[in-house]
Amino acid sequence: MAHEIPAQEDVMLDGFLALDTPLGFRAEFIEGDIVVTPPPMGNHERIISAVVRQILSGSAVPMDFSGGKGLVVAAGGGPAPNHVIPDGTFAPEELDLFLDAESWMPCAGVALVLEVTSYRAGFDREQKRRAYARSGIPLYLLVDREQSKVTLFLAPKGDDYLESHAGPFGKQIDLPAPFSMTLSTGKFV
Repeated sequence: MAHEIPAQEDVMLDGFLALDTPLGFRAEFIEGDIVVTPPPMGNHERIISAVVRQILSGSAVPMDFSGGKGLVVAAGGGPAPNHVIPDGTFAPEELDLFLDAESWMPCAGVALVLEVTSYRAGFDREQKRRAYARSGIPLYLLVDREQSKVTLFLAPKGDDYLESHAGPFGKQIDLPAPFSMTLSTGKFV
């Protein structure tokens, strides 16, 4: 009886899903790579907190937030989907997306994902951006600490976003509907 040999990407995904990641570490499966990130530094968390506070209090549409929610997003070429954990995931409160969600949930209904760069900024700038666009996530907010810059990517189409608005830390960024608000980046410095 012949046995089918599993594709390398399937073996990698199975291995990834079976990982027992140390407490506080984050493991993601991005474009066939297993990426393990140590616990974040304080300034990383401070920026996330500043964004969350502003969005939860200022969004035109009430939002739910999850920090560290696993999302299954589209892969670039292979059959195995990416498994990513954004620093922040926002969804309209009325959808109640996080209620009874599995550890790795589909991204349908997500309004915005937030990434604050840390140890592997290239993944946030490139691979994750493309995965979020392919999955149709309407808004991607990237806070790039190395470049002291905030970029809002919007209008996903295919492998990327058609538009982006960027500015240095300290400049305000307008978030379109459903948020319809201005985000202050002064505390990101």
